[in-house]
Amino acid sequence: MGRRQRVRGGRARSVAVLLAAALTASLAAGCTSGQDDGRGRQASPDASARRASVLAVKIDNVGAARPQTGLGDADVVYVEQVEGGLSRLMAVYATRLPETVGPVRSARESDLELLAQFDRPTLAFSGAQSKLLPLIDKSSVRARPPGTASDAYVRNPDRPVPHNLYLRPGRLLPSAPGADALTTGFHFGAAPEGGRETASQSVRYPAARYTFTWSPDKKRWLISMDGEAAVTTDGGRMAAPTVVVQEVKVRQSAFHDFLGNNTPFTETVGEGKARVLRDGRAYDVRWERPKATDGTTFTTEDGRPMSFGRGQVWVLFTKAS
Repeated sequence: MGRRQRVRGGRARSVAVLLAAALTASLAAGCTSGQDDGRGRQASPDASARRASVLAVKIDNVGAARPQTGLGDADVVYVEQVEGGLSRLMAVYATRLPETVGPVRSARESDLELLAQFDRPTLAFSGAQSKLLPLIDKSSVRARPPGTASDAYVRNPDRPVPHNLYLRPGRLLPSAPGADALTTGFHFGAAPEGGRETASQSVRYPAARYTFTWSPDKKRWLISMDGEAAVTTDGGRMAAPTVVVQEVKVRQSAFHDFLGNNTPFTETVGEGKARVLRDGRAYDVRWERPKATDGTTFTTEDGRPMSFGRGQVWVLFTKAS
């Protein structure tokens, strides 16, 4: 193990210890995040949250937010472009709920279309622009920012704001809803014939870069971000059996950040090209999602369903050329 890996591993363990201490303190003192959803409401999650539904969490992904916590337990991790060419993650949980997830960040308009495929998903996020809130209210999601579920969130005082807000999923859902809640349209099974032997695949955004390197020993794609190995505070190196690079239309939305940068809208309804990475091979496929309430299907060149390796799936939305 090289010096950089030892340093990052030590940093990850240190962050985990600090976060655990912060969580313990928060349980005694309560959460004082200073952020809500713009409505000023301080209410506990209602009884409807106990229905079987996935939990989706918006997760920060700039350098100051790393290493993240709880990503290893997600069933699906979506990557989308945000302002300034950066990327942000949407982690979806159904089969397992980690003790802590984060850092949690704000929602975007694209999230509502993406999450419409699930039955009343619970969306955890740090907040949203005031003019986006009515769209969230009208959507199919159960919005659970700090203002509606303050006891579910805690800040880690050893990280800088705004990269220090964490969620305790058990405060939003009593248990994991189970695999049946994953209405993504994904097909799992043995690898199809064909594909190209691929050792590594990189995906670039204007201001972010991901690299997936196949590990024959781990049977996973090892994940790197911006040239460094991606790790978590609670599970070591990030890795996934299946990675999907999905070409979509990315257009301007009606929203901007405080610097005036337009918020990209990622269209996940439609059809187009995709590349699926599994078992050290790359498959060129077609994707289709006819309407927002549908999951996304992937088919090989001969029209058969593209099967994924069992386990976590990463889906990276990239701008179609």
